[in-house]
Amino acid sequence: VVLAMALMALLGGSVQNVIIALSVVETPRAVRLVRGAVLTLREQMYVDAARAMGAPTYRILGLHILPNTFAPLMVQGTYIMASAVLVEAYLSFLGAGPPPDVSSWGNVMAQGRNFITAAIWIIFFPGLFLTALVLAINVAGDGLRDTLDPRLRRRM
Repeated sequence: VVLAMALMALLGGSVQNVIIALSVVETPRAVRLVRGAVLTLREQMYVDAARAMGAPTYRILGLHILPNTFAPLMVQGTYIMASAVLVEAYLSFLGAGPPPDVSSWGNVMAQGRNFITAAIWIIFFPGLFLTALVLAINVAGDGLRDTLDPRLRRRM
């Protein structure tokens, strides 16, 4: 969040700059995950067998490595999506995100904080819906993990 705020202070507040800041902040997580998965997969027996049979590198990457990195990357993508929604709401609430005329959960709550003593629902319901959205994205990610993980498919 701090890095995203610093980038927003440097770039200025707009929707495009929020997207750029979130991409810069979240890219290392995905890269680290894919690197770890590839380093694990390259030591597997089926990769050694394909290499021993003389398969070219692009074929090993396309048939063995890429399909096995897809499932963890999809799950990480749902986590990054939930994280991006929350960080955008943080930035908008603090005034470092998109301008106030752009609708977002953070802007709605920021505009309603002046009326919290008279009408608490102005902040309560957007916060509740933001929580429900992030929870739904995380549940969808867990469902994707259960569906795409080959180790879990063997047990069923």
